[in-house]
Amino acid sequence: MARSRYKFFPDDTLPYFITATTVNWLPLFSNPDVAKIVFDSLAFLQREKRIIIYAYVLMENHLHMVVTSDHLSKELANFKSYTARQSIDFYLGIDNQFILKQLALNKLPHRTDRDYQFWQEGVHPEQIHSQEMFEQKIQYIHYNPIRRGYVDEPEHWRYSSARNYAGAEALLALDLD
Repeated sequence: MARSRYKFFPDDTLPYFITATTVNWLPLFSNPDVAKIVFDSLAFLQREKRIIIYAYVLMENHLHMVVTSDHLSKELANFKSYTARQSIDFYLGIDNQFILKQLALNKLPHRTDRDYQFWQEGVHPEQIHSQEMFEQKIQYIHYNPIRRGYVDEPEHWRYSSARNYAGAEALLALDLD
């Protein structure tokens, strides 16, 4: 029996709704430099045609995306590994002992190969089977900052593809066709 209802299926051609969360829901993306690490990494994956992103929102402690790839599980694992290493190096570089202690305290005991843990394990993938589900997930993503009380309109959130859909300048380019 599978450990979770969230899993990738062999048919990786369908898009997935994914959620990646920082350990203990720490608000690590409140720092614009750490948010930039995430966006630079996603832009690289797009340029290299390793992923296609249909929608995204980065909140202070988690990332939602609708995304597809020929090797999505592998690409997301690489993304999380790279962004974790870069973000931890950033916090080491500015000697932010408070954050570093939190990342060390929240490291899972079986992770003996590292001193810190940045992301919670997994990305909770939900395969999108229909256009209706696709649109529902995009709306969920775009309205996340409104539900949190951060903005009044989805496109006002800087770290969201709602800006792309509204025709505004956005942090990542998307193919909306």
